Amino acid sequence: MAIRHGELRQPEMTLTQKIWQINWSMWLLLGLCVAIGIAMQYSAANGSWEPWAKKQFVIYSVAAVSILVLAVIDIRIVLRYAYVAYGFSFLMLVGVEIYGAMAGGAERWLPVFGLFNFQPSELMKFTLILALARYFHKLSYEDVGRLSYLVVPSLLVAAPMVLILRQPDLGTAVVMAGGGVCMFILAGVRWWKFALVGIAGIAASPFIWGMMHPYQKQRVMVLFDPESDPLGKGYHILQSKIAMGAGGISGRGFTKGSQSHLNFLPEKQTDFIFTMLAEEFGLLGCIGLMALYLVLMAYGFGIALRARSQFGRLLAMGCIVAFSFYVFINIAMVMGVIPVVGLPLPLVSHGGSALLAVMFGFGLIMNVFVHRDVRIGRQGDSQS
Repeated sequence: MAIRHGELRQPEMTLTQKIWQINWSMWLLLGLCVAIGIAMQYSAANGSWEPWAKKQFVIYSVAAVSILVLAVIDIRIVLRYAYVAYGFSFLMLVGVEIYGAMAGGAERWLPVFGLFNFQPSELMKFTLILALARYFHKLSYEDVGRLSYLVVPSLLVAAPMVLILRQPDLGTAVVMAGGGVCMFILAGVRWWKFALVGIAGIAASPFIWGMMHPYQKQRVMVLFDPESDPLGKGYHILQSKIAMGAGGISGRGFTKGSQSHLNFLPEKQTDFIFTMLAEEFGLLGCIGLMALYLVLMAYGFGIALRARSQFGRLLAMGCIVAFSFYVFINIAMVMGVIPVVGLPLPLVSHGGSALLAVMFGFGLIMNVFVHRDVRIGRQGDSQS
């Protein structure tokens, strides 16, 4: 029998139908962003695929196929195993405390079978969103208004943040906090409760300042006066600004950036890759990349608004907001608007853990799109 206009699509779809429903435009946009990153990593290595570009391509190839598999998994199965995914990520964070590998003065990586190092905090950004989406999905609007129901999600956010701050990794903790606050807002938590938390945060700021590491305090102070320590903590920002200014409107050309290729620009393949893009492709190149990011964000917000289930809406919106925070913090950091926090540019910076985690987040968003017409009861069952 034909489906009349206005009727819901049946929740049960065949694998072929799900494949046709995949948002291929978003998938291609992700590939384009990663391609820009690989090109910049190739340039950072002075025109060589080693050591960064080739590895990034291999990781992306695996991730690109994996998110298609994730996209067609029944969204009710995703909901069912949300806490399992969160628990797995949390156990890996605990593993960092015990077996963590040190690199760059921080202990953020977990050795995996002696083959490679993985950064669990990157994955936790999105498994936290997944767990919060499941928790708030089962609550009514009245339940969300009760403080007793907010204890569990608050602990879900706070527990991994404590471990991540111990590594230390302030940038990832900020992104996680932003994503968590967004999920609370989307779930319907009253604004006055955020005001109370904000007031408490301001009151505790002297204590927070005292708990910060000396290098973190220096980064905050250098933000206001980079010239005060031009060869120390202010070096990154000063060199970044010089490189961005040197690019002008159209840039110096691919592989022709002097600041990066003469090694004045630190961490050019990771945290400061946007600066390298600005020097080689100028303002136009920066605008082009940011336009791609904006289109991805628009897709994510549109998918969230289109979803018929509360779980789908919360999951897609939370993932795209976390991604947006990710982008904003890195670009603002390299422009000297906020302190340097050591956060890579998503999809573009070199780093397997970050790339896999962001692709996982977009895989969840694509899953919501494929199952956008599936209604889910508060207990995870289907609704007609």
